[in-house]
Amino acid sequence: MHDIKWIRDEPEGLITALVRRGGGSDEARVAAEALVTKLRGLDEQRRATLTQLETLLARRNAASKEIGQAKAKKDEATAAALMAEVAELKEKVPALEAESKRLEAELNGELAAIPNVPLAEVPPGADEHDNVEKSRFGAARSYAFTPKQHFEVGEALGQMDFETAAKLSGARFVVNKGPLARLERALGQFFLDVHTGEHGYMEVNPPLLVRDDAMFGTAQLPKFREDQFWAARWLSPDDNQEIMAAALRGDDERLETALAKETLASEGLWLIPTAEVPLTNLVRESILSEEELPLRLTACTPCFRAEAGAAGRDTRGMIRQHQFTKVELVSITTPEKSAEEHERMLACAEAVLKKLDLHYRVVTLCTGDMGFASQKTYDIEVWLPGQGAFREISSCSVCGDFQARRMNARYRPAEGKGPRFVHTLNGSGVAVGRALVAVLETYQQENGAVTVPDALLPYMGGLKTIEKLK
Repeated sequence: MHDIKWIRDEPEGLITALVRRGGGSDEARVAAEALVTKLRGLDEQRRATLTQLETLLARRNAASKEIGQAKAKKDEATAAALMAEVAELKEKVPALEAESKRLEAELNGELAAIPNVPLAEVPPGADEHDNVEKSRFGAARSYAFTPKQHFEVGEALGQMDFETAAKLSGARFVVNKGPLARLERALGQFFLDVHTGEHGYMEVNPPLLVRDDAMFGTAQLPKFREDQFWAARWLSPDDNQEIMAAALRGDDERLETALAKETLASEGLWLIPTAEVPLTNLVRESILSEEELPLRLTACTPCFRAEAGAAGRDTRGMIRQHQFTKVELVSITTPEKSAEEHERMLACAEAVLKKLDLHYRVVTLCTGDMGFASQKTYDIEVWLPGQGAFREISSCSVCGDFQARRMNARYRPAEGKGPRFVHTLNGSGVAVGRALVAVLETYQQENGAVTVPDALLPYMGGLKTIEKLK
C-alpha cells in the first residue's frame, strides 16, 4: 500500500516504478501516467469534500452556540434564523459524509491494486528470461542411467499415488505413503530444526484459516483473489442439513429454495496460501519497541493455492499442487536493517539445501518478474536431474513498509521519536514438496531405489534407502 502523500508530492516516483515493472515500455508509461492522474484527482476530490464537510460542521457547531446566546438575550428572531440554518446544515452533512467515504473507498481501492516499488538495484526486465544469476552451489550429478522425473520414481516405488488423490480431491493432489511420506515429514522437521536451532527463528504454529484483513495485509487480496481457496460455513446447521439432504435426493426445487434462504451465511475464512500470511499479520495493528526487533518467525504448514493462472502447467507430479507443505521464514525489522536481513534470510534458506547437498542457483528477479508486494526478490532454483532444469524451491523477498502500511504495523524507535512503519520480509525455508521432488530426482538409483541424504538419517528411524513396497 502506498502513501498518497508521496504520490501527491512526488508523482514521478510512482510513474517511474510502474514503468520499470512494466519492462520500460511506452505502453507502461502511458498507463502509469493515467493511473497517477486518476489517483491525484481522487485525492483532490476527497480532500475538497473533507474541507467542505469540516467547514460545514464547524459552522453548525458555531451556529448552535449562537442559538444559546440569542436565547439568553431573548432575541427569538435571531435564534429562529440560526435554528433554521442548523437544520439546513444537518441535512447536508449525511450527503457529504457519504461522498467523502465513497471517494476514500475508491482511492484506497486504487491504491491497494498498485504493486510495490522495486529497489534501484533490481535488474530491469520483462519476465523470467531477464532474471540475473547471482550464485551457484555444487554441480549437476552424473548418472550411469537416464534419471527419471520424481513422479516416475515415486510411482515405481508404489508410494506416490496421483490416481487415488484424484478420486478424493481432483487434479493437482497427491497421496504419499510409507517411507516416502516419512521422508516428506522428515524434510519439514529438518528445516524447522535448522532454522530454530541454528538461525534463531522462533517456531510458530499458526491458524490455517484467516480473515479478509489478514489476506489484505500481506497483499493476497484483492488482486489475487482467484488464486485462493475460501472456506464458507452456514450460520444454521439445520439449513446446512436441509441443503445436503436435498442435494443427495436430487430434489432441485427444494435445493433452490434452501439456498435462497437469507439464513445462509456469507461469512467465511481463507485457507492460507503460505504461512507468510498469519506470521506477518502477528504484528498487525500494533506498535513494537525497537528492542523487540528483528522478529524472526518460522512455521511448517500446509498451504493451499487454486493455481488459477497455471492451466496446463506442471500437470504431472508435485511441482504445482493445490495443497502442499512449506516451511516459511518471516522477519519484521527496521528500515535500516531490512537490506541486511534480506541477505541473511537468503543465506538461511540456502543453508538447508547445502546440508542436503542439492545443486542449486540463486537468481535476482527482474522488475517484470517480481511479486506484487516485493521490493526485491531472490529465487533459489534447485536442479532437477529428471527434468534437466532448475526449478524454484524458495523465494526470498524484502517488502519494505508495503505490507506494514496495509496492516498498520509499526515500531517506536529507541531514540523516542514517533512510531514508524516496520519493514517485512518473507521467504521459503524451503518448500517441502519441492524439496522432496529434488531429493527423489537427485538421490535416485538405477534400480529405482532412493538413497536417504545423510542430513535426514536422524529423522528416518534407521532407514537409509527407500525401496519399492512389497
